[in-house]
Amino acid sequence: QVQLVESGGGLAQPGGSLSLSCSGPDTISAVAAMGWFRQTPGKQRELVAVVNIGGTTRYADAVKGRFAVSIVNGKNAVNLQMNSLTPEDTAVYYCYIGRLSGRDYWGQGIQVTVSS
Repeated sequence: QVQLVESGGGLAQPGGSLSLSCSGPDTISAVAAMGWFRQTPGKQRELVAVVNIGGTTRYADAVKGRFAVSIVNGKNAVNLQMNSLTPEDTAVYYCYIGRLSGRDYWGQGIQVTVSS
């Protein structure tokens, strides 16, 4: 069973930084995009940042200028650098690998908490 392994996250103070990493097996083919989504209780999962195979990035308005998504060349791996964190960034963050055909893949989710 294909699994995406997420790491990083945890607790940060407002104004602080955290980074998330995610990697999947090289056997995942036809990758179209990789990135991160997040979800808070009672709300739908929302896009945070995604980068496609052409290198085009897309960010949620709420994180523009603060977060940076990057992929590891040649690997099914994606990172998210989060700066100037606010309590509103508190959520479970999910790694995502989207494919041109076949199923997409999701990580198990990793908690990010921003609190003083």
